[in-house]
Amino acid sequence: MAAARYQPLRLRAEDVEDITVLSACLQDATLRPVDMTYQPRQRRFALVLNRFRWEDEGRADAKRRLIRATPHIRVAAGLHFDGVLKVQSTGIDRQDSKTVLELLSILAEPREDPAAQLTLVFAGGGAVKLDVECIDAQMQDIGTPFPVRRVPQHKVEE
Repeated sequence: MAAARYQPLRLRAEDVEDITVLSACLQDATLRPVDMTYQPRQRRFALVLNRFRWEDEGRADAKRRLIRATPHIRVAAGLHFDGVLKVQSTGIDRQDSKTVLELLSILAEPREDPAAQLTLVFAGGGAVKLDVECIDAQMQDIGTPFPVRRVPQHKVEE
């Protein structure tokens, strides 16, 4: 029944502020390193990830209190960045098919040439840096939402 009301999320980012919104929607998304690819001829960096639907948590909390059974939700999503001139990764073996990465944030640093550097920051210290000629990103939910038991949590360092 919940699937009938599901509205896939679609976002486009064209500036630093848009990247901040995109980053918030993708916080705690999970993926394997092999789910990322750079297509140099198309100047595109693309990835498929499982996005935690933070936007559902407020409604879900109320339902959980009533029936104690409403799950947390994830959904597969596609994300791509166009105009990518260079990709560098640190702390990630992009050929690894077993490790699960958790996306913490996407940072945007405006520059002159290239126009910006975008950094995908992962838990555990891994990162992927993209030099882009302009900020041009698109994200879209591409699957059916599925239940998960846990809400992502982060240790607070003092």
